[in-house]
Amino acid sequence: MDNQALTQLQQCLDALAKRVPDENIEFWFARDLLEPLGLRESEKELSQNIYERGVDDEGLARIRSRGDAALFGGKSTQAMKDRFGIVKSRPLADFLPTLTFAAKNLATEMTNHNVQKADLQGETAISKEHVQNNLSVRGMLDQRGIKPEELPAEEDIRKLERRVKSEENKIAKRASRLPAGDASTDA
Repeated sequence: MDNQALTQLQQCLDALAKRVPDENIEFWFARDLLEPLGLRESEKELSQNIYERGVDDEGLARIRSRGDAALFGGKSTQAMKDRFGIVKSRPLADFLPTLTFAAKNLATEMTNHNVQKADLQGETAISKEHVQNNLSVRGMLDQRGIKPEELPAEEDIRKLERRVKSEENKIAKRASRLPAGDASTDA
């Protein structure tokens, strides 16, 4: 990665950074980092690969849904939304823990790779591959005692964003103004 790309990435990450008021703690929400780090790209690539291989929007939705069910131990995306109390119009992804994001991303990357490598065509073949990859990732997690469907939901990202913005506004209001300096000492 060249210096210009690194500088741009640093600026992007700096803009996404959150701070704990009155403490020297800086943090990022994993969901905010997905796109800058290229982790959302796997979903876009899978979509593009699938469209080029004879699958429409409804087929893509079914493939993703079957993958979710495999990862979540047979529970559908809607069942997981119900478990977390997520309204139908909100994406499950806004509430998933970072570990689940990583698991879904790994399974999707494996699917992208194998779809291209084996030149898979059509919804049935691609769906079978995606389900198998999600089952494999689930199996790996299971070996470590982790069941994705039992992990607690993260706090709603929109609620977190509103709270951080509110805290930033409170800090700005509480901050005392710096005394005006002599123009000759400013440099």
